[in-house]
Amino acid sequence: MTPRDPFAILDRMRLRVPPVRPWASVVAAAALVGCTTTPYTNRSQIMLISPEQEMKLGATAFQQVKKESSIVAKPAVSGPVADVGKRIAAVADRPDYRWEFVVIDDPKTPNAFALPGGKVAVYTGLFPIAKTTSGLAVVMGHEVAHALARHGAERASQSMLAKTGGAILGAAVATQSPGSAQAAMAVYGLGTQVGVLLPWSRTQESEADHIGLLLMAKAGYDPREALDFWQRMSQAGGKKTSEFLSTHPGHETRQSDIQRWLPEAIEIYERSAKSPVEPLPGVPVAAKGR
Repeated sequence: MTPRDPFAILDRMRLRVPPVRPWASVVAAAALVGCTTTPYTNRSQIMLISPEQEMKLGATAFQQVKKESSIVAKPAVSGPVADVGKRIAAVADRPDYRWEFVVIDDPKTPNAFALPGGKVAVYTGLFPIAKTTSGLAVVMGHEVAHALARHGAERASQSMLAKTGGAILGAAVATQSPGSAQAAMAVYGLGTQVGVLLPWSRTQESEADHIGLLLMAKAGYDPREALDFWQRMSQAGGKKTSEFLSTHPGHETRQSDIQRWLPEAIEIYERSAKSPVEPLPGVPVAAKGR
């Protein structure tokens, strides 16, 4: 596990399905499907984790990330991230979240992440791509959207269901020949990963784009900046992964979706109190701010 993979910390915590019979677990879990919906998009979610559990896990994981990372304390570097984050959190209207925004010193990582309960980190490697506080708002809106939509808890819930389903299949094929059982489990693993978990993750990323666009507009940042930001991010990317096997939407898909959502976001932006747009510090400056 590295600080670049914060969700591995949550996985290490081993969220477990209660020790009841496998079929009972699936039936009980299925009964909860659709009991929660995401804000703005109103998508039904699988949710097997309480908000209190989720926030506790997010806070614990964030503390671990900060221990394993080089956190930038210099106000010239951390200030813009905190300011943009607070502006977006204010319009997110979740006072129960304990919002926290930090900068991690890593010029080679153009990334950011959110953990449950409002814990957000931005790597210094993102600054040259974001360029301004408006570009940073695209990222912060996206990450705050992940927290608002409880994507971390949803991902954990999906994983719990997948593991339970695997246990049931394992029991069902136990009486077959070893070769048949192994083949069945292999197909289940691939089918779950490609057919369920990855598409769900792409859905979450697209949803974060959508909600984030609306949040940055409400916070007074021009949502049209999102098109330029993701274009720069695409150009900065390395080896491309097929969208079918990726956790993120492809560049063309993302651009097309944003264009479709822009009219609504621009209308919100035009009614909002405008936030200042300022250049971000460069990576060399960020690297000295430890």
